[in-house]
Amino acid sequence: MSRALRTAATGMVAQQLNIDNISNNLANVNTTGFKKSKAEFQDLLYQTIRTAGTSAAQGALVPVEIQIGYGTRVVATNRSFEQGQITATNNPLDIAIENEGINGDGFFQITLPDGTTGYTRDGAFKLSSEGQVVTSDGFVLDPPINISADAASVNVSADGNVEVLQAGATAATNVGTLELAKFINPAGLRSIGRNLYLETEASGAPVTGQPNTDGFGRVSQGFLELSNVSVVDELVNMIMAQRTYEVNARAVRSSDEMMQATNNIAG
Repeated sequence: MSRALRTAATGMVAQQLNIDNISNNLANVNTTGFKKSKAEFQDLLYQTIRTAGTSAAQGALVPVEIQIGYGTRVVATNRSFEQGQITATNNPLDIAIENEGINGDGFFQITLPDGTTGYTRDGAFKLSSEGQVVTSDGFVLDPPINISADAASVNVSADGNVEVLQAGATAATNVGTLELAKFINPAGLRSIGRNLYLETEASGAPVTGQPNTDGFGRVSQGFLELSNVSVVDELVNMIMAQRTYEVNARAVRSSDEMMQATNNIAG
């Protein structure tokens, strides 16, 4: 009975983590560029009570083992980088990365205060007091792009070229080019909040390039990529996790009742 209690407890802990993950997905349903994650499970060690192939009565071999498992655990929270819905904002500093089929998993590069590079799909950019293009937290876009205060309009092409038309001028001036980064395993990136990711050994080193080339995806000015969370899917997952938790709790109660019955007989 003790084994049953501990095994059911691992199921309850795993489903609690699953619910925590689902809750985070739902909480970020309106977060620009957010990518949902899914809990993945793995069974634990097994106790082998009888090994397959051992001799049974009259020299016959046992065809199947007797094994009892010790439960489950959450082994990963796998992040999905599926394209989120693209919505129009008409803000010239809002820029969305549009994937091209299975490719186009590009990220904007952001210089963090400690000098390291962060990566994001959130293209809701702003202008600092010095005219630099920055994130909502004031982190500078890399490579940096500066737009003067007297700029009449800003145009960003699909391949990332940024042109500014100065007040009174007849021709636009190129002030920089957006550069995107992509990873061989984006699911290996580490999320640090603020819509930012960091490179890890699992993600591999970033490969940089210009938008609309080599599968980086093209950029669309005046648009934002929304979260790829489906509320309906997450609610279904929540119900399944809740029912699984309840079943494991029922197994705990059943084991407790069986132990109580045994104690009564012994008494």
